[in-house]
Amino acid sequence: MTKENDYEYMRRTLERLAAEGNLRRIPRLTHDGRHVTAEGRRMLNLSSNDYLGLAADTDLRSEFLGTLTPETFIPSSSSSRLLTGNFPVHDELEAELARLYGREAALVTGCGYHANTGILPAVADADTLVLADKLVHASLIDGLKLGTARYLRYRHNDLNHLERMLHEYAPTRKRTLIVTESIFSMDGDEAPLGQLAALKRRYPGTLLYVDEAHAFGLRGKRGLGCAEEQGVIPDIDFLVGTFGKAAASEGAFVVCGRTARELLVNRMRPFIFTTALPPVSVAWTLFVLRRLVRMERRRKRLATLSDRVHQALHAREVPDLSSSHIIPILVGESSEAVLKAGALQRHGFYVLPVRPPTVPVGTSRLRLSLRADLTDEETASLIKHLQDL
Repeated sequence: MTKENDYEYMRRTLERLAAEGNLRRIPRLTHDGRHVTAEGRRMLNLSSNDYLGLAADTDLRSEFLGTLTPETFIPSSSSSRLLTGNFPVHDELEAELARLYGREAALVTGCGYHANTGILPAVADADTLVLADKLVHASLIDGLKLGTARYLRYRHNDLNHLERMLHEYAPTRKRTLIVTESIFSMDGDEAPLGQLAALKRRYPGTLLYVDEAHAFGLRGKRGLGCAEEQGVIPDIDFLVGTFGKAAASEGAFVVCGRTARELLVNRMRPFIFTTALPPVSVAWTLFVLRRLVRMERRRKRLATLSDRVHQALHAREVPDLSSSHIIPILVGESSEAVLKAGALQRHGFYVLPVRPPTVPVGTSRLRLSLRADLTDEETASLIKHLQDL
């Protein structure tokens, strides 16, 4: 067998992706608050996760900068937390999270991907059965693949299917872990957390893992997520959230029991082997978090705008399974999704196509990430151009 020329298989892969309409390139962007400029066109950014508009809030940034001194502006932790990278502000943030959620402990990590790819292999061993929703995020799937637990996927939000799997397969393992998102990142719909919690209670030895990445800061009276909104925080054994979306920062966290946190500190590889978040970044997160719980007006504004767009889509009988601020416009073929995204961009809305492998083949879509700082006029214009697609 003749070996391929160096990189030839890479070139062929890229050519195939281009032919399928799935080739990605890093965009060249300049940022100006709520807007981005790409290829000379200034557009309202509807593709970020800045759902509350906090990342674009210069007043908030100015207030935080006023709290810093050369001594407190520490741009790097220079080490993992188990070496010399742990600073008092890391402990302070975790204590604040545990207090807000009414749980024993919290652990902060580098990002949501690190959280999901680290926690699952650490807590789900070969004696564990994991039952995960079919549409959970890629980071959760990767976390399952990295571990030794047996995992199966139940049909999306199908509790009857989940219960049949619990009844059939749970007795074959010492413990079971149900894994779901609360708001699903690509479809924008929600998991029935109350029913999942009830199901967990019916099956002893079952734990519940919920990724609240797209709900943290946005749902519940204090913005603690769908678990707060549905009154099930005590029922969730591992509640994961991220700071890089509505909280306008970086990093992620899990709230859990004290024993679980201790296990993670000792077994969670992305936590053990990664340089800790910079203290100045953690200080900013804590600064935002203490204000986030009082931002009910922004949360209500986002909910109002989301309802307005949903109602307009329903009126035009556009398929819309979402119940949140994440609104996918299903298109089908990747090439068509690229064209429709380009049309919205020409009208001043930076909306991007979502294509395989992020979503299944044949379900390429436009993904609208609505934001609380949209004006009524901007929302009306967006609705008009969506209806004209």
